[in-house]
Amino acid sequence: MKTKDYYKILEISELATDAEIKSAYRKLARKYHPDIAGATTDAITKFKAINEAYNTLIDKQARYNYDALRRLYSYAQKSYTSSSSTADKKEDNTTSKPNFNNFWSEFVQPKRAKETSSNLPKDGSDITTEVVISLQEAYSGTEKKVNILHTAPCPHCKGRKFVNGTKCAECDGKGYVSEHKRLTVKIPAGIKNGYKIRIVGEGNQGVFGGKNGNLYLLIKIENNSDFKYDGVNITKTIPITPFEAVLGADIEIPVVGGKLTMKIFPNTNSGQKFRLQGQGLTKNGVTGDLIVTVEIKIPNNLSAEERELYKKLAKLSTSDIRKAF
Repeated sequence: MKTKDYYKILEISELATDAEIKSAYRKLARKYHPDIAGATTDAITKFKAINEAYNTLIDKQARYNYDALRRLYSYAQKSYTSSSSTADKKEDNTTSKPNFNNFWSEFVQPKRAKETSSNLPKDGSDITTEVVISLQEAYSGTEKKVNILHTAPCPHCKGRKFVNGTKCAECDGKGYVSEHKRLTVKIPAGIKNGYKIRIVGEGNQGVFGGKNGNLYLLIKIENNSDFKYDGVNITKTIPITPFEAVLGADIEIPVVGGKLTMKIFPNTNSGQKFRLQGQGLTKNGVTGDLIVTVEIKIPNNLSAEERELYKKLAKLSTSDIRKAF
């Protein structure tokens, strides 16, 4: 039994273009559609054959395989005819005609089925990239330029990996290409270190109608020497002089977004903490505090007069701060 001739089924030549294949298919499909031709066995069989022929010939790789099979069949038929004509014809002739019934199912259809399944809609994967911001930017919110590298379907083979039966030279048969993209993203005020921001559809692109993946921005807040964070609270160490610690003072300290005056009480010890409410980060409607730790420091450039005053103070002091030790 001969393999099906899809060109005859669609009533086209072997050199038909894609446009001619589509035109022939539309014409025959309308003619033999069961809703028009009637739901008879013949009409249904004919309609199925038309669809099978079209799906094979419109797919470049499947058509390439099918044409190879037809050439193989034609060659085998000629070889069989030639050998039959020269063979001794005996009454119990054991020469049998080659059977090509399974050629299509074993050679072309499995490959086409695999390709068809691989051409089903496939969603793109997600991308995660790190964005570093300052504590002040986390506090106030900001906009950042983000450069990402994502994949997109190859514009040459449209993600199919092959062109006219050969590996696509544009993407080297991968079906996708890498593209650089620059986005301007908004970082909301009060964001916390380690949080992720999702940007829908900016990940790797889907293929064959699949959805694009998402882009996730992993937020990293700089933990520098000026400010540190503890949840929504901000911590900072501020130096004070010995006389400020003893006498007390109003000192100006930097805060996120500006400066603030803080009161140092008399007899303040080094390491003592002061809490400034509402000067931290804001998250989910909760605003943290700024926690200031004071550190008594002696200036390195004391004048001679200042040193003399410290000497006088040492003579006047009657306290023994190490008595408890």
